[in-house]
Amino acid sequence: MNSPHPSAARQTLSELELAQQLASQLAIKPNDWHRLNRNRKVRAQEQAAAALVYLLKDQPNEALSRLQQAVGWLDQSLTAPPCPSHGEKRTSAN
Repeated sequence: MNSPHPSAARQTLSELELAQQLASQLAIKPNDWHRLNRNRKVRAQEQAAAALVYLLKDQPNEALSRLQQAVGWLDQSLTAPPCPSHGEKRTSAN
C-alpha cells in the first residue's frame, strides 16, 4: 500500500525532473548497447520515458514520435538497424 505522504525526494523534484531521471535510468547505457539494442521491452520503456519528458516540456509532436516508436517495439513493427561498426559489410563488385 502506498504511503499517503510523498517522499522528501518527491517534494523537491518537479514532474519534469522525475521524468528526466526515469528516462535517464531507462536509457540503454553505451556498455549495454549491443546486448540490449534489440530487446523490445527495454526499447519500448526507453522510448515511452522519453515521450513523457517531451510531453512535460510541451513538445507533443516529439512525444508522439517517441510513443509511436514504443508501440512499434511492442507490436514488432519496428526493428533495430544493424550497428554501423558491426553491420553487414558490402564488398565491391570490382
